[in-house]
Amino acid sequence: MEVLPKRFGKYGLQLHPEKSRLLDFSRPARAQMRGRGANTFDFVGFTHYWARSRRGFWVIKRKTARKKVRKTIQGIWEWCRRNRHRNIEEQHRVLCSKLRGHYQYFGVRGNSRAMAAVLDRVRRAWRYWLHRRNSKKAMPWKKFAALLERLPLPNPKILHAV
Repeated sequence: MEVLPKRFGKYGLQLHPEKSRLLDFSRPARAQMRGRGANTFDFVGFTHYWARSRRGFWVIKRKTARKKVRKTIQGIWEWCRRNRHRNIEEQHRVLCSKLRGHYQYFGVRGNSRAMAAVLDRVRRAWRYWLHRRNSKKAMPWKKFAALLERLPLPNPKILHAV
């Protein structure tokens, strides 16, 4: 912690004293055979934590931080609300672009569950605001499923193996 501010200072960067701390993130003890390790931390939008691999070794895993998932879903919800009057094809194009951007950043190994949750919430938000467009042309789930057949949203994809 003494050397890091000097090193950052070379490049014109600073550490925030309240947000920076030294954390013990060592491998959990051998006696702990089940579950996750005790320490987790959020960094650059990911929650880093210790977990067991399929072969039984302790590995560091990453998943999208809860704050980022919530922020993404709220952003899409608001966008759908403000743009529900637009053409459905145009809405589809923008939503696909937003989802692809999310997948490109958060598409790391072990994060498929969080990305699938975002896709599910995007589908629900889009259907909700399409349903609210007009009382005469409601969007029940059956009709929305047909729309998704015609205009599918991109599925989560792991793009970064590391």
